[in-house]
Amino acid sequence: MSFTSKTQQLLALLNSCSSLKHLFQIHTHIIISGLCQQTSIILKIVNFFASHTPINSATYVGLVIKQSHNSSNVWWNILIRNYATCNNCSHSEAIRVFVEMRRCGAASDEFTYPFLFKACSSFLGLKEGKQIHAEAIKIGFCNNVYVQNTLVHFYGSCKKIVDAYKVFVVMSLRTVISWNSTISAFVESCWFYEAVEIFREMRECQFQPDETTMVVLLSACAELGDLSLGKWIHCQVIEQGMFVNCQLGTSLVDMYAKCGAVDYARLIFDRIGERNVWTWSAMILGLARHGFAVEAMELFRKMKDCSMKPNYVTFLGVLCACSHVGMVEEGQRLFREMESVHRIKPMMAHYGAMVDILSRVGRLEEAYKFIADMPVEADAVIWRTLLSSCHIHDINDNTGVGEKVRRRLLALEPKRSGNLVMVANKYAEVGLWEKAAKLRRGMRVRRLKKVAGESCASIF
Repeated sequence: MSFTSKTQQLLALLNSCSSLKHLFQIHTHIIISGLCQQTSIILKIVNFFASHTPINSATYVGLVIKQSHNSSNVWWNILIRNYATCNNCSHSEAIRVFVEMRRCGAASDEFTYPFLFKACSSFLGLKEGKQIHAEAIKIGFCNNVYVQNTLVHFYGSCKKIVDAYKVFVVMSLRTVISWNSTISAFVESCWFYEAVEIFREMRECQFQPDETTMVVLLSACAELGDLSLGKWIHCQVIEQGMFVNCQLGTSLVDMYAKCGAVDYARLIFDRIGERNVWTWSAMILGLARHGFAVEAMELFRKMKDCSMKPNYVTFLGVLCACSHVGMVEEGQRLFREMESVHRIKPMMAHYGAMVDILSRVGRLEEAYKFIADMPVEADAVIWRTLLSSCHIHDINDNTGVGEKVRRRLLALEPKRSGNLVMVANKYAEVGLWEKAAKLRRGMRVRRLKKVAGESCASIF
């Protein structure tokens, strides 16, 4: 068999390889055939290890690269990149590969570090990332804009916003990605107004924002519920002449809906040319949360007519709508279909929505049983939801549900002053003055204070 045909045969075997054992057998044939220095063969082996995630494989890959008599860092960079970006693999394996790379004497370069920081961001490896950062400084690659961009993203992902900002401040060269990474880092750490200030600085520096910039800023406005700020960001979108694509349109719908301007959200929703499941879900949830339950259910039906498969946010919206209009049976049916038909595992928010559906119509014992039968431990929000309904539908606690819920809630959050005040007020309403006084004395002893309420009004 000729050299070329043998190479092609081994490449074909590598293409069909599906297990580590199979790879070892093929690799043995490669060594026997004297083809272990073939570039195409090495590339196939390197890609296999990254895509099939054999843990602790860095040493073996190092031997493969050594056998090629090619000390170039290209192979190592490919392997690190693949591990850092692969959806189905352990991103921490990229760090092991880097350690083996240095052990083998291969030099890192400006293409090595961005993917290492990306890997550290994925598994929130703050300690590993800091060590690699120190390595990059020593070697002299820390002033590279691509390295710095990923560093900002890494520190932002680990919620080390001050460190992220320090990297940004010392950058001698910035790109739109640099600004976007910094703004995203602030938003992800809930420093929303600071993110807007970074955006203002970006505009003052004559940088043109892109769709990603606006999507991140709109998410900040949505979390703040600041309609005026959201409208200002929308004006920036219009002034820049940006095309409102699916992602940007969805962010606008979500922002207006969360800020209470449901009519604006619907106007944008109706004008978007391309919609995905997130667009539909944002509008459905926005309508449901602001009392437009009938409209939310109608939109859900239209979504299904468009053959759009719902997701977990969609179901949160329709369950919320069912709660507002007292559609108990419909809510129960949708909750069952969520997992049985659409294979969507309910989250705590979905369980909470079901408890709200049952509680609002006074089916307190059924709601309590639902919580008891949940496959996960109910959080305090769910217990508070049921307790509030007990205060409305069973003021004298004839069912006994209220007292059981109070005990569970106080056991779960014994130091939350709001819970204690709620329970004390309930005892006082039904004449149980001694119990109410005991709770309030306990609050004074533990120096727990009632948190003052606050509200926000926006004229639009």
